[in-house]
Amino acid sequence: MKTCKIIKFLSLAAIAFLLACSDRTQPVIKLSGQWRFAIDSTDIGEQQIWYSNRLADTVSLPGSMASNGKGNDIDLSTKWVGDIRKPLWYEDPNYAPYVKPDDIQFPFWLQPKKKYTGAAWYQKEVNIPKGWEKKVIFLNLERCHWESGVWVGDQKVGSQNSLSTAHRYNLTPFLSPGKHSISIRIDNRVGKIDPGVNSHSVSDHTQTNWNGIIGDIFLEARDRVYFSDIQSYPNAAEKTVTIKGVVTNTTDNSLPVEILAKATGKNFKVDLPIQSLELTAAAGENTFEMKYSLGNEVFLWDEFNPNLYNISLQLTGDEINDEQSEVFGIRQIKSVGRQLAINNRPAYLRGTLECAIFPKTGYPATDVESWKGIYETIQAYGLNHLRFHSWCPPKAAFEAADEMGVYLQVECGSWANQSTTLGDGHPIDKFVWDESKRIVKAYGNHPSFIMMAYGNEPGGDNFSQYLADFVDKWKSEDPRRIYTSAAGWPAIPENDFHNVPQPRIQAWGEGLKSIINAQPPTTDYDWSDRMPADTIPVISHEIGQWCVYPNFKETAKYTGVLEARNFELFEESLKAKHLGDLAGDFLMASGKLQTLCYKADIEAALRTPNQAGFQLLDLHDFPGQGTALVGVLDPFWEDKGYVTSEEYSRFCNTTVPLARIDKRTFMEGGTLVADIQIAHFGPSPIQQATPTWTLRDTSGQTIGSGNLPQKDIPLGNSTTLGKITHQFEEIGQPRKLVLEVAVNGFKNSWDLWAYPKTPSKTSSQAFKHVTSLDAETASYLQNGGKVLLSLGKGKVSADKGGDIGVGFSSIFWNTAWTDNQKPHTLGILCDPLHPALQQFPTEYHSNWQWWDAMAHADVVVLDDFSNIIKPIVRVIDDWVTNRSLGLIFEAKVGNGKLVICGADLKNQMGERPEARQLLHSLAQYMESSDFHPEVELSMDEVKSIMKKNAM
Repeated sequence: MKTCKIIKFLSLAAIAFLLACSDRTQPVIKLSGQWRFAIDSTDIGEQQIWYSNRLADTVSLPGSMASNGKGNDIDLSTKWVGDIRKPLWYEDPNYAPYVKPDDIQFPFWLQPKKKYTGAAWYQKEVNIPKGWEKKVIFLNLERCHWESGVWVGDQKVGSQNSLSTAHRYNLTPFLSPGKHSISIRIDNRVGKIDPGVNSHSVSDHTQTNWNGIIGDIFLEARDRVYFSDIQSYPNAAEKTVTIKGVVTNTTDNSLPVEILAKATGKNFKVDLPIQSLELTAAAGENTFEMKYSLGNEVFLWDEFNPNLYNISLQLTGDEINDEQSEVFGIRQIKSVGRQLAINNRPAYLRGTLECAIFPKTGYPATDVESWKGIYETIQAYGLNHLRFHSWCPPKAAFEAADEMGVYLQVECGSWANQSTTLGDGHPIDKFVWDESKRIVKAYGNHPSFIMMAYGNEPGGDNFSQYLADFVDKWKSEDPRRIYTSAAGWPAIPENDFHNVPQPRIQAWGEGLKSIINAQPPTTDYDWSDRMPADTIPVISHEIGQWCVYPNFKETAKYTGVLEARNFELFEESLKAKHLGDLAGDFLMASGKLQTLCYKADIEAALRTPNQAGFQLLDLHDFPGQGTALVGVLDPFWEDKGYVTSEEYSRFCNTTVPLARIDKRTFMEGGTLVADIQIAHFGPSPIQQATPTWTLRDTSGQTIGSGNLPQKDIPLGNSTTLGKITHQFEEIGQPRKLVLEVAVNGFKNSWDLWAYPKTPSKTSSQAFKHVTSLDAETASYLQNGGKVLLSLGKGKVSADKGGDIGVGFSSIFWNTAWTDNQKPHTLGILCDPLHPALQQFPTEYHSNWQWWDAMAHADVVVLDDFSNIIKPIVRVIDDWVTNRSLGLIFEAKVGNGKLVICGADLKNQMGERPEARQLLHSLAQYMESSDFHPEVELSMDEVKSIMKKNAM
């Protein structure tokens, strides 16, 4: 290769020529439309020279076999690409009653109407114009899935296998003016190159393992000397952009050429000069480098001002006229201590994942408008960042992100820890290297492309060294972005940033031992003690993963290639348990708890000094891996009705007020002490801010308010604004309160509760309060007495709910994919106006005042009782099992009246104000005329609830 760095002023003729040609485009023949087609399920097509024959069937491209209705029906023998934890799922008692061999409802992910894995052939005739005989002709196939082979007539051109970039074939030796047949063989099998069967680049978990070509398909004619690569390297400090490129000369002779360059503003006006470079292009590839001056003022690109430049390059010479334009932004990202800085301003990445979830098509969108819609949604929810989990999106995703100021983390198509491993000499090792080069060449100019990793959570014996080499190589070769080894691990010293899971509320496998389930609710913890020992910036990996009950109305949205047959199965199960009418209530109540859990997770990240960001899993549902309903939005990026973007962005935004409070529940006469902080990563510091606070009850009445000291708020988090103190008035009334803090239009709030010091009645002569059912108590009950039986953990027999893991939080990820990890439930559902709860202020769903009850409780399965019981407080079960679960319920037993509370209301009551208040509320109810249970249980049924040693 020959490198040239000669710059000179242009002649007037050259300027006129460049301006005249500025709107030219390369000659292109679009190949979208109808193609001939054949399925090659037995791999005989190449041997039987199908490329020389006319294929009989037809499909439309861009598209997939599935979008054309081609492939096989789903049955019990369907081979999936993706880990299935229960291969014989149809024998599982939770699914078996609903298995119909001729109408499969697959429970673990969205189900394609048609599926095919193997080779398929696509064929089209093209007419090459006479003017192309001296051109270099390329075939562009955007988003093949995934190995392509190309024939022109009976001549094979070659094969390619990128998952992330367009397959481009040089057809010049095979095409002459006139008609030709192009045949393309696409094979979507995972073969020798195995990126990992759960990788979202190939897996059926999300986008499906489709077969086809879904992006731009065209023939392009270039001059015999042409630009084969253009990369831009902006330098804000120098106010320049360095253009590094490759000119390819396909002739046998060295030819003098001139490169003319002019930059313009894509979304702003700027008048910049034309610059040029002369070089002699030898046969083959010739590198060149130009440093282009951007004038006295540069327009920076970031989330607040996504300013874009366009650089137009003209290659001229004797019968040579090639041109290429590239968009770039002037942007720098670097680490400053533990934090990230974009354009020398502290930045915080508030991200979610895009796991190739496209339920209409089963494959990623390749148009800019679709991606703008996604980005508009995440921005509305206060996010500025998207991580592409184990895949790389099409060019349209980068173009839209450039325009909207969204930061992207791109990965090289692999999650190598199941069917393959990384760094152990498997073919995936070379593929990742090659794919990373293709990705950087194709998308490296996009300013939104700020981060790159190999992929997700690697496995193997040698992945750390492999990834150290990977990061080192890219850091030295291309400083336009920052690099990490992988999402998840390892946190190696070579990383520009760590993407690790430790800084989050719930870890995989942590179950009921996590902060949110094992410790009384506070807002005064952060992740300072969970950071790696080094000073490399940390972006927390896949925080959240909090589930919600399925929205069965969503099923009607699946009008494309995928169907929510899993939802159909779950809904059948719910109806079979006689709970179908509660589906909407389950969604709303569990959704409120899910939102509360995400708020706690996000605020903890924002409270952590110098944390660089977080990545949610997820803002929208992940439909695979057992059905992971972890989003407040559905797979279509649409809300489910229980939290708006306005509500969500109060605790997830550029600027978020934060309160450090050591408890949620207070006694009357006690004092709230809240240390108020703020995380502020807006476009500039806030000058002379006067934070305000209010404390209101549920009627909206203000019971306390004030201003915090006026101060300037810098960019960053853990900025202290002041302290709030408020003594709760003694009015003898339990109540919920809301503390709200506002700073320059940004507001956030926290729910608190105040209870009387001593409830008016903590014991009663009107009923017995017991923790077991001995003979004396049983006789008392049957003879007309009133009994409150409060249980607690470990009292309920396994078959009646004792094996159900009850915690405060919602389900983490889902039970089907976590080896039945606890908790197994999705919060409470109740009627807040029920007289049993009148002295225990509550909404219809879980809130923090229920933490104590849930942390000290077993639930009772009500399905097997002879009569249908509608509990006072229901616990929402996992959608896989759909059991009717009671936390508090009542019944007639003989001549007596019984309330059973799964929560412990006897022990350590001095330390548990919520338990005292709940006990008081139940006592008031049981002593009132409202207490008249309608459903009858036998004494044997009551006794069956408890373990024998708990009787």
